[in-house]
Amino acid sequence: MDDFGALAASAVPLTGGYGGETFAVSAGGEDAVLKLYVKHPDRAAVDVSLMRLVRGLLPVPRVLDAMPDPAGDGAPPYVLTERLPGVNLETYLATAGDKERRKVGEQLGELLVRLSGMPLLTFGQFVGRDLVIESFGAGGLEQWFNRYVEDMGLTRDQVDTMYAVLDRAEDLADSGVDRICLVHSDFNPKNLLVDPDTAEITGLIDWEFAYAGSPYADLGNLLRFCEDPVLGGAVLSVVRAGVDLGDNLQERARVADLWALIDLAGRPGVNPVTTAAHSLITRIADTGNLAGGRPDLDVVH
Repeated sequence: MDDFGALAASAVPLTGGYGGETFAVSAGGEDAVLKLYVKHPDRAAVDVSLMRLVRGLLPVPRVLDAMPDPAGDGAPPYVLTERLPGVNLETYLATAGDKERRKVGEQLGELLVRLSGMPLLTFGQFVGRDLVIESFGAGGLEQWFNRYVEDMGLTRDQVDTMYAVLDRAEDLADSGVDRICLVHSDFNPKNLLVDPDTAEITGLIDWEFAYAGSPYADLGNLLRFCEDPVLGGAVLSVVRAGVDLGDNLQERARVADLWALIDLAGRPGVNPVTTAAHSLITRIADTGNLAGGRPDLDVVH
C-alpha cells in the first residue's frame, strides 16, 4: 500500500481488545482492518505467516497488504487484512438462546480440534516470517508463579495454598497428552466473530499471542471465565469426540491455562480481564481448588 499515510488518516479505532493498535479502514473499495505493531514490531512478520499458513483451515482474514519491517520514516510495521463479516461473539452470546449457544459451542469445539491437529516439534514462541520456534525458558509453574506473586497481594496462607495447587496441577499436566500444537493463545469470544442470523462462526482474529504449546491451552482460555453449561458443555463434548486428550478434560484445560491466568493476575486493575483473573486466582488461593468456584461444565468426565 503506497499511500500508508492516507490510509492511517482515515482509520477508526476498533473496540474489543486493549492494545489500541487495530483500526477499521477502507482499502481498494472494501472494508479492511489495519493493525499497527508499535509495541511489538517483530510480531508483524509472524502474524502474516501464521494467517497465510492456516487460511482455508481456520476462518482467518485474507492479508491484503503488509509492511512487516519498520519504515525508514519511522512508521511502524503494519498488516492490512480484509474485514470479516459478523459481530463480536461476546456481544452475541449475551442475548443468544440455548439452541444458538449450543450451535456456537459445537463450532468452537471444532475449531479447537483443528488447532490441536496442527502439530509442531518444539514448545515456544514464533520468531520471524519463517516461524522459527524459540523456547520461552519459563521453567515450571511454581517458578512462573514466583515471578508475579508480589504483585498479586496475596496473604502468606494464600501463597502457601497456591503452591499446593500448583504441585497438583504439575502432576496432572505430566499425566496428560504429550503433544505440541499451534496455540492461538487468545481463543475467547472477544476474538471470534459470528453471523447473528445463522449463529455461524465467521472469524478467528488477533493472532498476536499465538505460539507452539499445549493442546489444552486454547480450551482453557475459552473456558477461563465461562459459566454457561450449554456453551461449555457443547465445546467439551465436541473436543472429546474429535481428539484424544484423555480424561478430566476440563481440569486439564484449567491447568494449561494457569500460565496465562497467573500472568494476567499479576496485573490487577490494568483492564477488566486482568482484574477478573486476579479475582479468580484469589478464589483458587482461598479454596485450594483449581476450579476457584467455577461451575463444572463437563457432562462426561
